[in-house]
Amino acid sequence: MREVLEEWRPVVDEAIAGLLPRDVDDDYLAAFFGDPSYTYDPDAVQRALADPIWDLLDRGGKRWRAIVCLLLVEGFGEDPHDYLPYAAIPEILHNGTIIVDDVEDGASMRRGEPALHHEYGADVALNAGNAMYFLPLKVITRNPADLDAETRLAAYEMLMYELNRTHLGQGMDIYWHNEREIRVDEAQYLEMCACKTGCLGRIVARLAAIVTDSREDEDAVAAYAERMAIAFQIADDILDVEHAADHGGEFGKGMGNDIREGKKTLMAIHTAETAPAEDVARLEEILWADDNTDEDVLEAIDIMREADAVEYARETALELAASARDHLADADLREENAEQLAAFTEFVVDRNV
Repeated sequence: MREVLEEWRPVVDEAIAGLLPRDVDDDYLAAFFGDPSYTYDPDAVQRALADPIWDLLDRGGKRWRAIVCLLLVEGFGEDPHDYLPYAAIPEILHNGTIIVDDVEDGASMRRGEPALHHEYGADVALNAGNAMYFLPLKVITRNPADLDAETRLAAYEMLMYELNRTHLGQGMDIYWHNEREIRVDEAQYLEMCACKTGCLGRIVARLAAIVTDSREDEDAVAAYAERMAIAFQIADDILDVEHAADHGGEFGKGMGNDIREGKKTLMAIHTAETAPAEDVARLEEILWADDNTDEDVLEAIDIMREADAVEYARETALELAASARDHLADADLREENAEQLAAFTEFVVDRNV
């Protein structure tokens, strides 16, 4: 999988640059946004949009959502290079959500560097993140691959449906970590993930099915991508805990972020349902605190480990990955691509970075 990711990432970045180049000028602004009523300020757009967005993109990220989209396109019998702008859509959306989430969560770090709102200010970060929800719609307008009007409408309506649901998920997540008590159950948590993270996965898969006129397989690949995305989210939460614990308390504010932010992860929920009352009360106290020491974070991790919550979360992620593969098997895809897509379900759970 790493070889596939390394091969496609620069190609995906080139497609993203087709929507937002690294260097903004008057010609790009007029071509992409229309002629100005008066006069654009390219330097302002450069510093407020292009610079922060490319700063985040250049920090890393596997681009796996875009690459899964391309593998699905190829699996449906089409040349993925013809559909590159469409594959850029979920990647731009994903990075836009990261920028906004970091502001909302008060995150300090992102991909090893200060979160964008610390580098550029909350106002610039929010505007850039929100712009990334809308930039991809220009792909539908510009119509690469010369789709017919019905297909373009289906793609647009799908994006509106899924993007609206991402905000349901984010709303639930924000509200929960602003509550002291861990009152959420596992089904509600999984629904939050299905909206917040799963909808981006569904966009990946549904877009590939729509633009290649493979609508009969749309539900199967959407279910595959949704479950894989939820598994990814749970695995990401586990990594946050394990990286913090592995550094023995000398990890600073870049790790253990979910605990510092009071997130009600699956591990916290399982602990609340199974641990002794005094342990649950202490975990809630740590999650609720405005500031936590490294020792507090490690104590919270110990409480969750005592409840076998980390292993429970890992098993849940593996079950979701297996379910994703089952749904993938229901789609009519080229064998080689189906094998690669199945391997992605293992990569998102087993990755070590």
